Amino acid sequence: MMKPVLSVRDVVAGYGEMTILNGTTFDVMPGTITTVIGPNGAGKSTVFKTIFGMLKARQGTVHFKDADITNASPRKLLALGLCYVPQGRNIFPELSVLHNLELGGIAAGADVNVPHRVDAVLERFPVLRRKGQQQAGTLSGGEQKLLEIARSLLLDPQLMLIDEPSIGLSPIMVQEVFSILKDLRAKGVSILMIEQNARSALEISDDGLVLELGRTRMQDRAQILLNDPRVGQLFLGGVIEDTAS
Repeated sequence: MMKPVLSVRDVVAGYGEMTILNGTTFDVMPGTITTVIGPNGAGKSTVFKTIFGMLKARQGTVHFKDADITNASPRKLLALGLCYVPQGRNIFPELSVLHNLELGGIAAGADVNVPHRVDAVLERFPVLRRKGQQQAGTLSGGEQKLLEIARSLLLDPQLMLIDEPSIGLSPIMVQEVFSILKDLRAKGVSILMIEQNARSALEISDDGLVLELGRTRMQDRAQILLNDPRVGQLFLGGVIEDTAS
């Protein structure tokens, strides 16, 4: 039986005296897209910060492949092949697109041919190649999100945590970003995603999980969640009658 690439078990975490995660448990399988949905305040972003070592787990464990990475530093996680694309814009707006990518490649390590990796990434993102000398802050919101994803690929990740990739984007750019995520999955990258557009995200996902009050209430195949009346009423704006049509 295939082992999960990521296993989160009974994780408790929070901020100061406030507990947000109350025993969260779930798995991410290799080469899949898994979408996390849930109401505001459910702990979705807190899960990502805890996995990526930005917030300490008070209880529970996190395993990436065969390694216990509970409370490991982000630098160590990057070296292991786990990267995090947080919500919002996380670029150097005054620097060029190319310079943003080159700086992102520094974390890959001294033995990595960064120019070669930058060139390979630009092959996947022709719009970024065309605008390589342009200030990153002048890109559209969608292009800036592509730059963030491209920069993370310089680290050759095996698992990407992506928080709200479509927020603030036009419908066309949302489809572009989702298309890139599907392409990464086809190349073997596992993706754990938080997405406000729950229906569209589940439609491109293999698995999904519902987080509520810091606990995993449901985890199943994405198609099953799409057709679950409880999920439909709470998070999808109504039940999808026939997603195959």
